Amino acid sequence: MKFRKKPVVIEAVHFTGENVAECKGFAGSKMEDVSLTSSPMLIIYTLEGEMRCRQGDWIIKGVKGEFYPCKNDIFEATYEAVYDSGINRTMLP
Repeated sequence: MKFRKKPVVIEAVHFTGENVAECKGFAGSKMEDVSLTSSPMLIIYTLEGEMRCRQGDWIIKGVKGEFYPCKNDIFEATYEAVYDSGINRTMLP
């Protein structure tokens, strides 16, 4: 059998390595900054346990309010930006 993923609108923040405060505002107590001077990294507390979020990854808020990291290439292959007008457009880098 084949299946198609249901169309669901999610919220997400792109971790640039320089926006820890924005990420903390988004995920709150579900994340911790464990960055070293040369290697920005966050720990995301997911339903499956602790997961690493490295610079360039996305933090996604799931349909049940859970948070988890996602690699940029997978995010770009899976999601597209949705604007208030309801029109989908190609995401900008």
